[in-house]
Amino acid sequence: MRRATFLGHSTHSKSIKMNNITIGISCGDINGIGLEVVLKALAIKNAAPAYTTIIYGSTKVVAYHKNIITQENIQFHSVQSASEALPDRINIINCWPDNVNITLGKPTDLGGKCAFQALERAVKDLRAGEIDALVTAPINKKAMQMADFPFVGHTEYIAHEFKAKESLMLMVSDTLRVGLVTNHLPIKEVAAAITKERVLRKILIMAETLRVDFNVLRPTIAVLGLNPHAGDEGAIGEEDDSIVRVAIEEAKAKGILAFGPFPADGFFGSGQYNKYEGILAMYHDQGLVPFKALSFGAGVNYTAGLASVRTSPDHGTAYDIAGKGEADESSFIKALFLAADIVRNRNEYLDMHANSLERRKQKTLLSETGEDEVVESVFPEE
Repeated sequence: MRRATFLGHSTHSKSIKMNNITIGISCGDINGIGLEVVLKALAIKNAAPAYTTIIYGSTKVVAYHKNIITQENIQFHSVQSASEALPDRINIINCWPDNVNITLGKPTDLGGKCAFQALERAVKDLRAGEIDALVTAPINKKAMQMADFPFVGHTEYIAHEFKAKESLMLMVSDTLRVGLVTNHLPIKEVAAAITKERVLRKILIMAETLRVDFNVLRPTIAVLGLNPHAGDEGAIGEEDDSIVRVAIEEAKAKGILAFGPFPADGFFGSGQYNKYEGILAMYHDQGLVPFKALSFGAGVNYTAGLASVRTSPDHGTAYDIAGKGEADESSFIKALFLAADIVRNRNEYLDMHANSLERRKQKTLLSETGEDEVVESVFPEE
């Protein structure tokens, strides 16, 4: 295992083939649809035959949810650590004592506590390199607060655990990638949170994750304005000219193909989003309303800017249908596939980058010995 610097973080890296990827799955809220979509994906649709998967939760709770959706005999493999997981089994790491009360369709402090314990153990293994990626099943924010979870969501907790100064909530579908400058923030606090430095950092993270995680060599990024009509040249607020536009220009000076600010109201309806590899919205609903309107059930939430890979489906706990067997597993399956794809893309990038550095070293040595030989870099100069 080698160490590499990636997205501003030092991380462990190993050469991984697709059939050697281990993906952890935190169970989410045990009273919601999380384990239903997990089991439908793994046991019924066999959505991850090429990966080793580990559910962080409880064997008895997983079995309870299994019995709701199928009476088929499904074998679970209980393990103490990720290293014991088998590729052809549904592996489970027990994160709390087995006997817990499940209250389907309702937020409870116990449901929040179990979700927190599963997430905590999974993130610990992710940080240690025991698993290659983490897919998080949905949590309920009220239940998590009842369990004294001091964060507003998965994204903020995982960023804190990885000691990341900044991360990017990035919604991903087959046709859209929408990132957010601010995440779970009350609308009255959004304007004050939009600073030139923050917008610039988000653009930089998006540019690097598109290049490294999504194999887009020269990504184009559209940045939406904060105010209606992107401020209309200052007539409807000055932030777009004095903050957002300045951040875009500084990003361009760093070689990033960033454009805008664009008025958000017509950007998606006019089809402009099809022209860009990434779109940066200023706040939660500005980005997620059009994303979910265009991609609901087919989208994935990806936490970009971290040293490790974390994805989740684009829906919540759906208490109203919990325990009815009606939940659609499509988004969860896409979250699994995207996590594996990003692990593969990162490793390919790191391998190529390592080769590029070696070639550059060889070129330097050749020039020092006076030999006239050109060794080309793997990547174009930026």
